[in-house]
Amino acid sequence: MNTQDIWDCLECSPVIAAVRDDKWDAALQSPAQVIFYLSANLLTLREKIASAHESGKLVMIHFDLAEGIGKDRVGIQYLKQCSADGILSTRANLIKLAKEQDMIAIQRFFLLDSKGIESIEDMLKTSRPHLMELMPGVIDKAIARFQKGNIPVIAGGLIETKQEVTNALSQGAAAVSTGKSELWYL
Repeated sequence: MNTQDIWDCLECSPVIAAVRDDKWDAALQSPAQVIFYLSANLLTLREKIASAHESGKLVMIHFDLAEGIGKDRVGIQYLKQCSADGILSTRANLIKLAKEQDMIAIQRFFLLDSKGIESIEDMLKTSRPHLMELMPGVIDKAIARFQKGNIPVIAGGLIETKQEVTNALSQGAAAVSTGKSELWYL
């Protein structure tokens, strides 16, 4: 598997099917060309990968969530033997091990605040994944969902522009917290 293969797939179909076993068949039927397999386990892994490949899909195993497979070099080698196309992980050491096995390595990061962004930048310098996944992808949706409850929502973290303040408030946040002093005067 080379990185051009995943780039080609994502160019044709930029939506990735992130699935557990209950949605596996639906992912195989979908136009998505890449699958993030979120509930892999030792007993069914080969079968799932084979079915995905028969359907013309690439399979990235969410290694942090995989059951029955050691989170180490041998675990990565096992995935390679099972013909997994790559891994998805939050762990830099696993990203490096996957790259050593010529597998696609996607590092997942959870965005919390500006300090977290700096931490991600530092980690990327050492892990050097092929791709990264930033989560959450849609914070406005979470604000809108929770503002309906009886506890007011304060949106915080990564708020750096007037537009971001406006977006959070328009989605129902009661307030916004930010370290950007110029925004304190809005």
